[in-house]
Amino acid sequence: MGASEWVSTSMPYLKPGEAGQGDAWGAEAAARGHRGSQRIVHAGEVVAPPEVAELLGVAEGEEVVVRRRMMYLDDQPCELTDTYYPVHIARGTRLAGTAKIPGGAVTLLAELGHVGVRVREDVIARLPRPDEREALRTGPDQPVLQLTRTTLDGDDRAIQVDMMTMPADRQRLRYEIRIG
Repeated sequence: MGASEWVSTSMPYLKPGEAGQGDAWGAEAAARGHRGSQRIVHAGEVVAPPEVAELLGVAEGEEVVVRRRMMYLDDQPCELTDTYYPVHIARGTRLAGTAKIPGGAVTLLAELGHVGVRVREDVIARLPRPDEREALRTGPDQPVLQLTRTTLDGDDRAIQVDMMTMPADRQRLRYEIRIG
């Protein structure tokens, strides 16, 4: 593993935080001696892209709420994250705004009565689009990883879909599975 490679696990992003706790990204970076920050570049209602509509179980063309963020590690862009929510969950809440959410979105979802109990993640490698290349400061032939995380509630309904894009040469995704 190179010095510039980041090892990330999903677990801190799946559980609601405690009152007064910062966001999971900032806490994870700080625990490893770095500074993690984010900038919300857009929040509000949009027409669901086809893949998102399918994952959220909404009709194509239906509106959803999205929060688009640029993630930074030590002030360097490291990830583009779009998080989508069904309108019936997020409309009129802080999820639909650009202000930071104390404790993070998962904490707010829990406060609103929506707790994830199962997560499905899909990871693909691909070449970046021009806008992703520019935002992440990568070369045209440098692949990115796209991690799509769908969080489901106790009734197996999707409550959140995250689509994260990160430079492949700066990431290692770690999955630990406990059996029994």
